[in-house]
Amino acid sequence: MSGDAQIEQVAADDLDPGRMPRHVAIVMDGNGRWAKKKGRPRQVGHRAGVHTVREIVKAASELGIEVLTLFAFSTENWNRPKWEVTSLMRLIIQSIRGEIAEINRNNVKITVSGRWDELPAANQQAIMFALKKTGHNTGLKLNLALNYGGRREIIEATRRIAEDIQEGKLTPDAINEPLFESYLYTAGLPDPDLFIRTSGEMRISNFLLYQLAYTEIVVSPVLWPEFTRQHFYQTIREYQSRERRFGRTGDQMSH
Repeated sequence: MSGDAQIEQVAADDLDPGRMPRHVAIVMDGNGRWAKKKGRPRQVGHRAGVHTVREIVKAASELGIEVLTLFAFSTENWNRPKWEVTSLMRLIIQSIRGEIAEINRNNVKITVSGRWDELPAANQQAIMFALKKTGHNTGLKLNLALNYGGRREIIEATRRIAEDIQEGKLTPDAINEPLFESYLYTAGLPDPDLFIRTSGEMRISNFLLYQLAYTEIVVSPVLWPEFTRQHFYQTIREYQSRERRFGRTGDQMSH
């Protein structure tokens, strides 16, 4: 996305409802830089980012998107200063409990990808509460990537397959893409059609390494706390302007 696209106004009506991505995955980058720019502590940036999450979840729900995956906490985030990790854990609890009524009103179902069983007990309790409270909802699936790492996901899936082969539950000949995908954290979810990263960083940061094989990538220069509904619409319009070939030629796609 160019700087000009950043200020261009795009509305939901400008989008093609027939070409909406089923699954959008977002790396919500730039909270710390936003806070630094304003001379505020990093945790203020993370809190501001929660307001953006609320707005984008509403927008995705209204557009009829099936899955929205947000990279909320990575396995690498444990390496941040202890005070920041503690602050993030507390914010996750507050956000889940504070937003659950609105999430239910919007018929949003919360799912989680990652080793959330390794989070502090209070976080696990908040997540279990959210899963139970929204389990019956039939609208947008809000998939939170928590304590998530793409390489670890692939290694764990491989280990579990090896264990099942060792126990006689599987044979090596049974291993194919659908079977392998059933062992991933994202089992049951479609692969992302659109990957968005905010703040202009050109990397995927160990996020959904297997699932992003044919995903369209859009990088926005906007810091996450400043990422609006209009910016979200812009990324979707950019997605809709592309020809998805899945390894085929343009001529093949046009026939």
